Amino acid sequence: MAHLRQFLLAHCRRLDPGCFALVMATGIVSIDASQHGMPQLALALLIVNAAAYLWLLGLSALRLWRFPVRVLADFANPRRASGFLTLTAATCVLGSQCLLVVHVRALAGGLALAGALLWFALLYPLCVVAITRHHKPGFSRSINGGWLVSVVATQALAVLAILLASGSNEGSGLLFAGLCLLLLGAGLYVLIIILIVSRLFFFPLRALEFRAPYWIDMGALAITTLAGSLYVEHAVGSLVGFVPFVRGLTLFTWAAASAWIPLLIMLELWRYLWRRVPLRYEPDAWDIVFPIGMYTVSTFVLARALELPFLLIVPEAGGYVSLAVWALVAIGLIARLRREGWS
Repeated sequence: MAHLRQFLLAHCRRLDPGCFALVMATGIVSIDASQHGMPQLALALLIVNAAAYLWLLGLSALRLWRFPVRVLADFANPRRASGFLTLTAATCVLGSQCLLVVHVRALAGGLALAGALLWFALLYPLCVVAITRHHKPGFSRSINGGWLVSVVATQALAVLAILLASGSNEGSGLLFAGLCLLLLGAGLYVLIIILIVSRLFFFPLRALEFRAPYWIDMGALAITTLAGSLYVEHAVGSLVGFVPFVRGLTLFTWAAASAWIPLLIMLELWRYLWRRVPLRYEPDAWDIVFPIGMYTVSTFVLARALELPFLLIVPEAGGYVSLAVWALVAIGLIARLRREGWS
């Protein structure tokens, strides 16, 4: 028992702030499976996801209690701080699962409230710490694709708000909140992606520095597309007037997300085939699964919202791709846990 306690504390001590990307990835693949007419698989992934969410929430609370200095150090580290926002995004994705997979509205509403509180409690303090810290690392050592988790968290909350607006007595208020979050997330993306592109094009990039979070460059656009498509579908009353603008914005974000995919694949080939970086499991590998799953789901909803049935060929193939990538990363996680003695 003492050995298990020491082992658990050791893992808890070095828990990655972005560990909730696992929940984000599993949640979106579950929704993807539901869209593809695989309800049993979608439900199984929901159960796995709920268990993973509670487990990681417990580990995070234990880490905050036993190792507060390390948590604060991560919070002040520009390379790791944005990972804390995966908790917000994961909470909202799990809420969307509750609506789209099992249709439990009350639980989804509770998770939406928790997601909103986490969004305020994490995003603004992260900004304050980043602005006010005295000693700041250089630009190239700070900026990476992980910063766009702020956009993903904002849009995940927007998606959940818009989904809850459908069939709700407070639908207009929720829909308006979803629209504001959608626009805020789009603005955040523009600001952050300029920094990321500047880092990629104008500073040397080693193969080891090109990590999975750079896939969020595409994933943040994909979830913006999803939020916009859902708004087009669910807009009512006076908020219908914003639909033409949102249509154009949504198609733009989908096109931009599509344009990122070939570049990211080429950079992955450069990393592993040309630079010979060893292929092994890392916690941030889930940052690849989530954008792929989100692109598939958002394309499916976009095709429905804009009445573009020829786009359905993308999710028809992409659904199986996202499942396969999720399975490969999950196998890597299990293999790593076995090597580290969890058995």
